[in-house]
Amino acid sequence: RGTSVFFNLGSVFICLVEIPIMPLVSFAPPPLCLSFLSHLLPSLPPPVRDVDVPPLLRRRFILSGYRPPGLPLRCYILSLLQIHNQTLNVWSHLLAGILGFRLQGPEGQGFSLDAASLPLVLYVFSAVMYLSFSAAAHLFQSHSEQLHDWFIFLDSVGVAVFQYGCALALSVYSVFLPGSALLAWLSFAACCYAKLHFHRLDPLNRKFVQLVPTSAGLLLVIGPLTQRLTAQQWSPAVMLHLLQVALFLLSFFFFSCPVPECFAPGRYDIIGHAHQLSHILSALGTLVQQEALFHDFLWRRPTLIRRFGEQRLLLGCCCFCCLMLCCWMTVDRGRRRGKEAQEEREIGGEERRSRRRER
Repeated sequence: RGTSVFFNLGSVFICLVEIPIMPLVSFAPPPLCLSFLSHLLPSLPPPVRDVDVPPLLRRRFILSGYRPPGLPLRCYILSLLQIHNQTLNVWSHLLAGILGFRLQGPEGQGFSLDAASLPLVLYVFSAVMYLSFSAAAHLFQSHSEQLHDWFIFLDSVGVAVFQYGCALALSVYSVFLPGSALLAWLSFAACCYAKLHFHRLDPLNRKFVQLVPTSAGLLLVIGPLTQRLTAQQWSPAVMLHLLQVALFLLSFFFFSCPVPECFAPGRYDIIGHAHQLSHILSALGTLVQQEALFHDFLWRRPTLIRRFGEQRLLLGCCCFCCLMLCCWMTVDRGRRRGKEAQEEREIGGEERRSRRRER
């Protein structure tokens, strides 16, 4: 209840009027709901500096923007909406993977699993696999050193499969395809070897071992186009192929050289460092390459089986499955070897500590 006061010019009088007061309504969620939401969606800690994370999780010339290790996995999933030095790396390949996954084939014709279109289907699968594995690796690698190694191996699997998918879809169906499968696996195995044996203690040798097979894998993308140009086999998709080669070469340059952050350490931590530029360029190159292959598919489909034969086409697709199997077996072996090496380091550390105590 409330009181209303009225004033007059000549006199003052008070009139008591009963005014109903509306009850207070709260729109806040009940306490039980708040506790459930706080458990399901925990508050994310702010990014930290490089000195606050293990050396394995650091990048050269990147001084800040790291996510703290050891958080629950859902925190790293929620970090999709947080600003840190891996945000653009994750979103660039995640969006490219979503855009690259087409349920409809070129000009809405749809995909079929006949021998002529199967290489293109496997290429789209390899592209989505490579982009999604890369996004997952950069999303979860900050959790721990063990998970970092596992997702780096997973990322390497996606890259190797995509390299062979490019060679397969570019229709070089001869002796080149088995060699492409072997080269893709060697590229993946070399990356795993560099990760296990050189680790972070020898970054130059590790980078060199990674760049050599990556350069060879880049030939899988450029080689078929070079062969087509030298044979004067022009098509409406040639300009798109030239564009994707330029994008992949630029991506390889930024992957190899820490430019521009080497000139101003700490300035490009969140936006603009070399690995982000490499990711964006490779994502754009993949989308351009897919569009070019769709044009190639429409132009060359009637003559594929007649030119290469159905058996060779199916053999190339079988090599795709064999490559995936070999990569997964290598990952399992590398994971076990990494676990054994970590146990040996822990045992060696305990022995050194015990010797110090004895002294």
